[in-house]
Amino acid sequence: QVQLVESGGGLVQAGGSLRLSCAASGRTFSSYAMGWFRQAPGKEREFVAVISSSGGSIYYADSVKGRFTISRDNAKNTVYLQMNSLKPEDTAVYYCAAGRDGYYSQIVRSQFYDYWGQGTQVTVSS
Repeated sequence: QVQLVESGGGLVQAGGSLRLSCAASGRTFSSYAMGWFRQAPGKEREFVAVISSSGGSIYYADSVKGRFTISRDNAKNTVYLQMNSLKPEDTAVYYCAAGRDGYYSQIVRSQFYDYWGQGTQVTVSS
């Protein structure tokens, strides 16, 4: 079992930055790929970024590429999402998720993940 707790959300103006954190319980954090997803009101949950268990593979959604950076610290059981140049369309509840390492076509799908956090709200004002 892995429990995930996100933090760092909030209200920010367009062009600003936020850093989300996701703290994981358990001793097996380093064996999981960690993903970030987001869900805006009335929309489906969408992939944002993922980092493999070793940190050696990282993928981003096209909508955030060049603005967001995912990283992990296995010693602290924590994964981060640094979000820069935020836009109003980035407004959503952001979730972290833990799952197995896999192919790109698998790890961008929310159904691939076994554990989810409760989410943290990010609101970007124009």
